[in-house]
Amino acid sequence: MKIAVINGPNLNLIGTRETNIYGNQSFEQYLEIIQKIFPSVDFEYFQSNIEGELINYLHQVGFEFNGVILNAGGYTHTSVAIGDAIGAITSPVVEVHISNIHAREEFRKVSLISAKCMGSIVGLGLKGYELAVRWLIENK
Repeated sequence: MKIAVINGPNLNLIGTRETNIYGNQSFEQYLEIIQKIFPSVDFEYFQSNIEGELINYLHQVGFEFNGVILNAGGYTHTSVAIGDAIGAITSPVVEVHISNIHAREEFRKVSLISAKCMGSIVGLGLKGYELAVRWLIENK
């Protein structure tokens, strides 16, 4: 089983950025844990701060992989284009957010990608990625 994990803008700073919200563990460290929990899954990780690169990567993996876990970061609330890219691919996409976007600023309460995703996991910290993997495995 192949799963792509895609993180958007500023998520390269997990572990150092706003640790009260995002924790003090880097995403790369967390990914190592996930790989140990799911040794039969072939993970591919991609992070970019650039909207077009995220779209290109969705197009690249979105017809071959068994699933995509996407944390579009701030683009969640602004990018019609990422939503359209999700709608154009055949791999199921699970939206994940480390923080509870519904408990933050008003503009963060709107996701322009949720309607194109199979489901959304918000506010459960990095654990949300593990839950998304479990869902993709159970629903392959």
